[in-house]
Amino acid sequence: MQVANTGSSVKTSKAGQTPVRAATPVLRKTGKLAPTVKATPTTRVQAKVKAPGRKTAPAKAVKPTPASAAKPPKLKLVRDSFTIPRNEYAVLDALKDRLVDVKRPAKKSEVLRAGIALLATLSDVALLAALEAVPAIKTGRPKKAK
Repeated sequence: MQVANTGSSVKTSKAGQTPVRAATPVLRKTGKLAPTVKATPTTRVQAKVKAPGRKTAPAKAVKPTPASAAKPPKLKLVRDSFTIPRNEYAVLDALKDRLVDVKRPAKKSEVLRAGIALLATLSDVALLAALEAVPAIKTGRPKKAK
């Protein structure tokens, strides 16, 4: 169905009720480009109106999920940086290599988190002994080697 043509290309919507302008501008008799007209909120609403006699699909029933099947909340991650002596970093790499040998590759962060979990299980006396075995280092970024 076409509406009266006034020099610009005009088509009707699918429902056949609302005229909608073409997406590309058309040359008028004056030789200038026709301004494009955006659909107004009323034309959008009219286009969405259900045609009489047309049936809509029934709404799908939403099944409630049991509390046990609900997903656990996402953990919030914290990004941090620290300084570690080169020889202890080599031990970290050696642990990663051992994990590859036992068919369980792991990232550095996983190895460090496993170490933290093990430290958390120690008694106070054992934790102090483990901490005393590690030498203290200066905090902050190391100076660049020349």
